Amino acid sequence: MAGVTSAPGRARLEARTLRSDRWWLEPAVTFGVLILFIGYATFRAFEGNHYYARPYLSPFYSPCLATSCAPGSADLGSAAGSWWRWSPALLILIFPLGFRMTCYYYRKAYYRSFWLSPPACAVAEPHKRYTGETRPPLVLQNAHRYFFYVALIFVVILSWDAILGFRDASGRWGHMGLGTLLLLANAILLGVYTLSCHSCRHVVGGRLKHFSRHPVRYRLWGYVSRLNAHHMLFAWLSLFSVAGADLYVRLVSTGAFSDPRFF
Repeated sequence: MAGVTSAPGRARLEARTLRSDRWWLEPAVTFGVLILFIGYATFRAFEGNHYYARPYLSPFYSPCLATSCAPGSADLGSAAGSWWRWSPALLILIFPLGFRMTCYYYRKAYYRSFWLSPPACAVAEPHKRYTGETRPPLVLQNAHRYFFYVALIFVVILSWDAILGFRDASGRWGHMGLGTLLLLANAILLGVYTLSCHSCRHVVGGRLKHFSRHPVRYRLWGYVSRLNAHHMLFAWLSLFSVAGADLYVRLVSTGAFSDPRFF
């Protein structure tokens, strides 16, 4: 068929690289930042403490569903019951983690920085075989669209947590501290990151043959497409915001400093 090409795999480069710039810098920085985040998030997930400083609940522990949750932190009830004896974060982190791990942008980021597959454009592929995402465990990347639906629920929950941040320690409304702003910014960034997802773009406007027959979906698809163009930026900003919000709650909880109050 004219105009169609086929290849057994990736392009083969005789030279180690055709690049003359510092192509290794971006994957090296990505590797370092992700390693730091993974290390910190793992420590916090297993720590099981210092995640609630009334009225602030760490996003790593929201929603807190075990009976072992800190008093006042289980706003949605203790659905997990008393059988769960480990850190409450381990009950729910699989869902936001699964959404990020299967994210199209993060796949590119950690494929290049951790597996060097490939490390960069015009750089020789170090692996002899290439099977893509057609075999286990990478075939599980196809679950991204389902993690997206669950991620939407978490955005709603974290937005509610941010609203609860306008209460004071006694539960009265009308409080706003630095923690309130951090939780609010985190909820917004996570929401934009989620809504800029490729799966969201497909849900809104995918599988349509004629946009003219679906003007509302077409307009929504246009909005999501504009967000999608900045998906990488939102991915990094939300990564920093969720870690920063958790760290702030931990510092306030441990008494490292008092939460500055604006009113």
